[in-house]
Amino acid sequence: MDFPPPKDYSYLIFETKEDNTKWFHERGPLWQGQAFSLQIKEVLYHKKSLFQDVLVFDSAHHGKVLVLDGVIQCTERDEFSYQEMMAHIPLYAHPNPKKVLVIGGGDGGVLREIARHPDVEEIVICELDKDVIDVSKKYLPFMARGFDDPRVKVNIMDGAKFMEENQASFDVIITDSSDPVGPACVLFETPFYKAMHGSLREGGIVCTQGECVWLHVDLIQPLVKAITPLFTSVEYAYCTIPSYPSGQIGFIIASKGGAGCKVPTRTPEASVQKELRYYTPDIHKASFVLPAFAERAIFGNDR
Repeated sequence: MDFPPPKDYSYLIFETKEDNTKWFHERGPLWQGQAFSLQIKEVLYHKKSLFQDVLVFDSAHHGKVLVLDGVIQCTERDEFSYQEMMAHIPLYAHPNPKKVLVIGGGDGGVLREIARHPDVEEIVICELDKDVIDVSKKYLPFMARGFDDPRVKVNIMDGAKFMEENQASFDVIITDSSDPVGPACVLFETPFYKAMHGSLREGGIVCTQGECVWLHVDLIQPLVKAITPLFTSVEYAYCTIPSYPSGQIGFIIASKGGAGCKVPTRTPEASVQKELRYYTPDIHKASFVLPAFAERAIFGNDR
């Protein structure tokens, strides 16, 4: 697949005249009419890869920040909520996951969380943009340490092609994608979910980045409706994360067989739970309880 050359997002960095402070000002087409700003202490990296604009800066109060195509992907202050929920909801919902595939996730945060599961035997990641991996290893070691686990196998390639070549191979597939703009657009379309379904073993679970119920029900609802015939169960969960638009991000969780994912079949060992800062078995169950407006908008008035 051919991608257009990456755009320049330098205009999102500006300096105030009042106090000469430098800021990153996030605004975009998926959250029109609102914006989010972080004060910059130092720009650590800003270059274009083959696919996207890559920015890393040290912020005044949120630690290191990774930005792709003008959109905040993670901050050191709150990344754990997204990474933990993205990984542990499907992994603890599965009774015995052995092989896990990650699509995207080049910062290594989801890998870090998967590595907390000792019974997982193989962790495969398909990341299209090698620059994201390299930059994260250099500037975001608190996340990129996920690559250090010996079970991790890295593939720099298109995830859909990899899944096509590896049918019925994985117990859990996690798609840690950016928003549906640019290279990530295909990850929010029905054919990609068909590819994940084909690459899952029976009883397998997929978990994908599911946007924000305050902003994107017009994207979430048709996707959930389109993939429902493919999977045994399709559900929606969410977590809070202050540095994402509207302070919330969701997860589309779907299973191929099994009893659904709302209740964990296993729980973290005490030593692991002490290391986690967001996920608990109770949070797992609660994350599927949606506000009434979101439940109706995504699943219909009959629920």
